Amino acid sequence: MGLYPLKFEPRLVEKIWGGRKLESLLGKHLPPERLIGESWEIYDFRPGVVEGSKDWVSSRIINGEYAGRTLHWAVAEFSTDLLGAAKTAGAAGQFPLLIKFLDAREDLSVQVHPDAKYAQAQPGAHLKTEAWYVMQSDPNARLLVGVVPGTTPEGFRRALGTGEVERYLGRLPAQVGNCHYLPSGTVHALGAGMLVAEVQTPSDTTFRVYDFGRIDPSTGKPRTLHVEEALECIDFNTPAPAPVTNHADDDSMMVRSPFFEMKRGTMPERSTHELPSGAMRILMMLEGQAIIRSGSTDECSIIRGETVLLPAALKQPVLRSTNACSWLEITVPK
Repeated sequence: MGLYPLKFEPRLVEKIWGGRKLESLLGKHLPPERLIGESWEIYDFRPGVVEGSKDWVSSRIINGEYAGRTLHWAVAEFSTDLLGAAKTAGAAGQFPLLIKFLDAREDLSVQVHPDAKYAQAQPGAHLKTEAWYVMQSDPNARLLVGVVPGTTPEGFRRALGTGEVERYLGRLPAQVGNCHYLPSGTVHALGAGMLVAEVQTPSDTTFRVYDFGRIDPSTGKPRTLHVEEALECIDFNTPAPAPVTNHADDDSMMVRSPFFEMKRGTMPERSTHELPSGAMRILMMLEGQAIIRSGSTDECSIIRGETVLLPAALKQPVLRSTNACSWLEITVPK
């Protein structure tokens, strides 16, 4: 049998800053009384990266003939039929993206991810570039992105000691429908009170520079900071990209980067939308419900909070809406 639209079992990750919106707003079944911050929708990590794992930690397919197989198996088995022109990450053949939903009940730490230059010089560090799409926000929720113009490493370091870090960071309102692109080297923090979809390169090298004085209840101590590494990685010279604003009834490109492209699509009730053939694409449903069809028999549904991978080999995939819907469409540039 050939490839078909692939759905995966999410990996739910408990976080000190997490909440319950992944269940109340996206319908995911969370373990009771646990604070879940992330739902990994599509992931593929080599041994040792996730909690000291001895084997690959990779998304498990839950539909069709390949149910029970992993994404990493599919990458090795189908190669360009799955990926098209997209390249795997690293020498081990890792899937090139990590796709998540995030629920920030509390502020995440102020952090930065290394750029290519730092990653090449430091064994074990990996470039990470990401983007957030704001799906829901509470009143007064905000994001911290980039440094205020004129901020110096010395001034920023002093602010870490006095707790005045936020005055040196760009502050943006958490507006539903906005997309925030975060190239590596951009210091940032996802603020309390929002639900976002996140697209990123498949790395989790994170240097935490400030954590708002938080105490980890599991240890009774502050979480580890990486001040020296962070200061070496933060880009103090380049302004952070402005958020991309998207109107509710528009289809638009939101991110165009060397690592991924992301646009938002919309469709009224009981209509169809043809998707281009020949390239792998990922759909994250933001609102509504639709049926994905390719060929005469390959068909699967997708509802709010679900993610589907469309292999490059699919012929003339079509999205047919049950009711009005919107989605993120993610591709990897050639």
